[in-house]
Amino acid sequence: MAILPILKYPDPGLREISEVVTVFDEELKILAADMGQTMVGAPGAGLAAPQVGCLKRLIVIAGAENDEDFDERVLTLVNPRIIWFGGEQVSDEGCLSVTDLHEKVIRAKEVEVAAQDISGAPLSLQADGRRAVILQHEIDHLDGVLFLDRLSQLKRDIYKRKLKKMLKEDSGD
Repeated sequence: MAILPILKYPDPGLREISEVVTVFDEELKILAADMGQTMVGAPGAGLAAPQVGCLKRLIVIAGAENDEDFDERVLTLVNPRIIWFGGEQVSDEGCLSVTDLHEKVIRAKEVEVAAQDISGAPLSLQADGRRAVILQHEIDHLDGVLFLDRLSQLKRDIYKRKLKKMLKEDSGD
């Protein structure tokens, strides 16, 4: 297993739409294992394949359920899609691809996700609370959507100015 580099906003690869996985082979298993190790090491609660430069509909999330403490258990979901959602909650979100930003985001309180496991077998997952947020956040990545897009225009503009200043400082200008 390997730690993979995580793309950072504004990398254009984060805006690409991922392709449906049709081949469930050893390469996919290695990618999923590497993503799991990368997520745990970051540390993060979820990671989508586009964040590591791979445009496949594949996510890994921390395996602990709902509001339990996260640990090194990893749940892999291939071709996940939300088939039902309900309620509303406001949660504090951050992202491994969006440097130095945590903001409140409105998300569904409960979700049901249809997906496949790493071997291609169908699975269904129901989640609420924090786990529902993580699933929505990671599935958004598969469609090129960042949690930054769910913020007000003002908050996005403030962040973009802050990021521009950080990048300028990093380059020594």
